[in-house]
Amino acid sequence: MSSKLKVGMKYVLEHTVREDETAFNYDSGAMHVYSTPAMIARMECAAHTMLMEAGLDSVGTIVNIEHKKACKPGTVVVAEALLTEIDGKRITFDVKVTDREGNILGEGTHGRYIIDPERFMQKIG
Repeated sequence: MSSKLKVGMKYVLEHTVREDETAFNYDSGAMHVYSTPAMIARMECAAHTMLMEAGLDSVGTIVNIEHKKACKPGTVVVAEALLTEIDGKRITFDVKVTDREGNILGEGTHGRYIIDPERFMQKIG
C-alpha cells in the first residue's frame, strides 16, 4: 500500500458533458440529459485517477449514488472524490458531481480495491 494515500485527500476534475453521454445514447432513458451511468463513470474516474497518481491500480467494487439534478450536453461538470477510508486494499470515497454554479448533480459513495494488474488478469483467465 502506498504511504502517499491519506484519508482526507481529494481529487477534482472538470469535464464537459457530451451528447454521447446522454441517457438517450446510453439506453438508460429517453432524454438528452447527462446519464447516470456517465456521471458515475466520471466519479469513478476521479477516484481511480487519485490512486493512479499515487502509483496504485484499482478496480471499482461498489457505487451508491443518488442522481439529484439533470443537465444538458455542453454543461461543465466538476467531479470530486474525497478519500474517506483505507482498510487494507479497500479504499472508500465520498464522491459528487456538481455544475460550475455548485449545484449538486449527484453524490454518494464509491469503493475501490487495490490490485496488481497482471495478477488480476491472470485470475480472471
